[in-house]
Amino acid sequence: MLFSELGLIEPLQKAVAHEGYKIPTPIQEQAIPVVLAGRDILGCAQTGTGKTASFVLPLLQRMHEQKQASGVSGHQLKALILTPTRELATQIHESIETYGRFLRLKSVVIFGGVSQSRQVSDLRRGCDFIVATPGRLMDLMSQNYIVLNGIEYFVLDEADRMLDMGFVHEVKRIISRLPRKRQTLFFSATMPPAIQSLVKEILTNPVAITVTPESTTAELVDQKLYYVQKNEKRALLHHLLKSNPRESVLVFTRTKHGADRVARDLNHAGFNATAIHGDKTQQARERSLQGFKDGKMQILVATDIAARGIDIDDLALVVNFDLPNIPESYVHRIGRTGRAGSFGKAISFCDFEEKIYLKDIQKFIGQTVPVESNHPFHVALMEPLTVASSASSSGRSMGGGKRYGRKFSQR
Repeated sequence: MLFSELGLIEPLQKAVAHEGYKIPTPIQEQAIPVVLAGRDILGCAQTGTGKTASFVLPLLQRMHEQKQASGVSGHQLKALILTPTRELATQIHESIETYGRFLRLKSVVIFGGVSQSRQVSDLRRGCDFIVATPGRLMDLMSQNYIVLNGIEYFVLDEADRMLDMGFVHEVKRIISRLPRKRQTLFFSATMPPAIQSLVKEILTNPVAITVTPESTTAELVDQKLYYVQKNEKRALLHHLLKSNPRESVLVFTRTKHGADRVARDLNHAGFNATAIHGDKTQQARERSLQGFKDGKMQILVATDIAARGIDIDDLALVVNFDLPNIPESYVHRIGRTGRAGSFGKAISFCDFEEKIYLKDIQKFIGQTVPVESNHPFHVALMEPLTVASSASSSGRSMGGGKRYGRKFSQR
């Protein structure tokens, strides 16, 4: 199917063609006609699937046609798009401007971490869309700069991440201010019980759309597994980066402290690296991300929460310095380099204590990640051993009365 077959009006087709797109992604092909028909959507889709265009394009069309029919020439707030992070809000705002370049619709982006004066000034000039993060939106609502009683289209993007970041109460308060009669588009990469409960509260007879099974995303990425002792991970990372001196690399750690430590170590070793995580200020995160996108920084070290939703073109490599303890996070991570059907490369380090995570990941993606043993730090990891409860405390207790010895045989 082509974009020209989705029922989009000529100005939108022209904008899509201007960006060089001819064939919609699966979620765009499924969602655009449903949104144009006025239905609610429950979309289970991760980033990198073309999700943003799947709701931006049809909402632009519905609002343009509505404005044409009413004869209104100014800007009236009709659509609210709620996102968990400043980075994602900015990307969606830019998409509205890009796809709506031939339409007379205006978007304002609202987020915290910066002075509100510019945002208030933009709001006073009028807008059709607001793209916002929950905290700043609540602030501006409490000051009566934003009133939501005219909203007809509501998008909640990355709902599971909203919960991860502790925004659930803000989200519910915002939803309580919306008109009950509206079209709601709900997107989440995963559907835990708390998300399912929220779905029942805010959607009306939704069309469920699930795209890009996790295994498909994994299959688009050239994955390699490097067994390494924990205390040699940094040396292995240096070794790999020296082999690829000009490539842009996204490195994942499990913790914020770990991200800072890895970035600091890389800079001491002569690499250009910066860290991004939830404890960084919005300005610091924006500077780090922009420096990485501009090529001023070769390496971006990130945690899962910080990196989801970040869209980086031509990312050469993802390195899992630490394996995630949640299998879905592995797919989200490696998907940074396998965007919308393109191929990418991902390398994962695994020490002995992480083998339990590796087992869960491989079961989840339905693949065995190939082991790369041709590197100076390779170790053969011993199988877990059942040891008496009086065994040395140097093992890692995993429950069930078992303790796993941490033995390596160097090759």
